[in-house]
Amino acid sequence: MQTVFVSGATGFLGSYICRYLIDQGYSVVGLKRHTSSMQLVEDIHDRINWAVGDILDIPFLEETLSGVDAVIHAAAMISFKPSERETMMKVNVEGTSNMVNVCLALNISRFIQISSIAAIGRNKYQPKIDESISWGNSDLNSHYAISKFKSECEVWRGMEEGLNAAILNPSVIIGAGDWNSGSCLLVKQVADGLSFYPIGETGFVDVRDVARASIDLMESSIHGERYIVNGFNTSYRIFFQQMASRLGVNPPKREAKQWMLRSISYILAFISVFTRKSPLVTKEIIRNVSSKFEYSNKKIIQDLAFTFTDSDVTIQQTADSFLQSSKQGKTYSVWKS
Repeated sequence: MQTVFVSGATGFLGSYICRYLIDQGYSVVGLKRHTSSMQLVEDIHDRINWAVGDILDIPFLEETLSGVDAVIHAAAMISFKPSERETMMKVNVEGTSNMVNVCLALNISRFIQISSIAAIGRNKYQPKIDESISWGNSDLNSHYAISKFKSECEVWRGMEEGLNAAILNPSVIIGAGDWNSGSCLLVKQVADGLSFYPIGETGFVDVRDVARASIDLMESSIHGERYIVNGFNTSYRIFFQQMASRLGVNPPKREAKQWMLRSISYILAFISVFTRKSPLVTKEIIRNVSSKFEYSNKKIIQDLAFTFTDSDVTIQQTADSFLQSSKQGKTYSVWKS
């Protein structure tokens, strides 16, 4: 039995990776902080060897990773708030650099980096994106995207130094999770009654597919490659309509023009000066949800013979999970494997 270390083990994706690893007979060492919520891993909590610490703590990593066979690095900070940019860059870039360096020093046999489609970069003249696209500076790249790109650079650097690694770039991950955070919040917002929909288009993927892809790639002999993990491409308008239909609520019917969103962001930014709370809508978020990009999944299908969950199944099961957890008075839900 191999031992796999999973960073971000209590998070949305990390919890599914841990669950799938356990089901396949792996011994799992999960990284968490003292303050980490355990709600998404409550069913498997006792089957994980927990390491309490931080990826910015090198001595901790050296001790924890000793004896580990493989690493799936899923921990990352996601934020579009200007006040959190410096912290996000430190966690995502320096944290990944620490992980790479310790794995090299300990001769860890396998390293899988969970990145993001954001790290591939966005250019308005290249609306169709695959793994061959090179990063280019653009106003469409958020600071989160920059942090993930620089994180990937640390992994590529590690590969040049002998690290046996590969990278996954998931699109917007959807599924049962914490309905008050991340992409799961989209479901709650639809359920609460959205009035407007953004004009953008992007890729979406089932969280279970990303977890399976992580393990499939870890078990493969593939080295030095990156893979987009994207189940389907669609507009936010259609995604919200489909989700609303399955939730039994009215879909948003009015298009959110960019000038409307910008006006809202300016007002919220002004209010934040007095409330000392970060605005919910920022310029980066507006650019993200107003952009139109299509992501190819041909490479992972070809190289790993990977199959994706049908989009209708994912949306239906996500809506069902939200409704069931709401009836139970819970703010989260988990799909058991």
